[in-house]
Amino acid sequence: MAREKKRVRDSYTEQVQIVMSSHLNGYGRAFGGMILQWIDVIFGVVSRRHSGHEVTTAAIDHLEFLAPAHLNETIVLAGRVTWVGRHAMEVRVDTFVESLSGERKLVNVAYAVMVALDENERPALVPELILETDEERREFAAGAARQAERKARKWAERATLSAIRQPSPPLQGAKEG
Repeated sequence: MAREKKRVRDSYTEQVQIVMSSHLNGYGRAFGGMILQWIDVIFGVVSRRHSGHEVTTAAIDHLEFLAPAHLNETIVLAGRVTWVGRHAMEVRVDTFVESLSGERKLVNVAYAVMVALDENERPALVPELILETDEERREFAAGAARQAERKARKWAERATLSAIRQPSPPLQGAKEG
């Protein structure tokens, strides 16, 4: 049976926030954690719309703060699917500060891997991605490369953790007890 296919624009999501005093850190800038919370909501909405399933965040792969956001600024978060596997999706969220004239300045770029879950909370198949523009094709290829890097990093980290868990041999010449 062929998998369903969806376009990138089918799950594109925007959210708008205004930075309030409760969102500020001691420097008068929006807390990075607050922005991350808003971004995580977009990760979830985009991946739910694409997959048609409940989802879980498997990894936040990249989060880069390019500029601060300040009190009373309008924040626009824009999310889209960039790559899909069988059960996982990579979602990109761009965060902008929007001026009163409507001009947007990019302040954050974030990528996450989201996994679709079936009714038993097991990984579910996700629709393939229909790539309609050159930008979508470039982003998909870059997402596939990031996925390969994530897998390599995951295996390297597992090997390191396995080595750490092994008991160390006693030092030569050391006396016991």
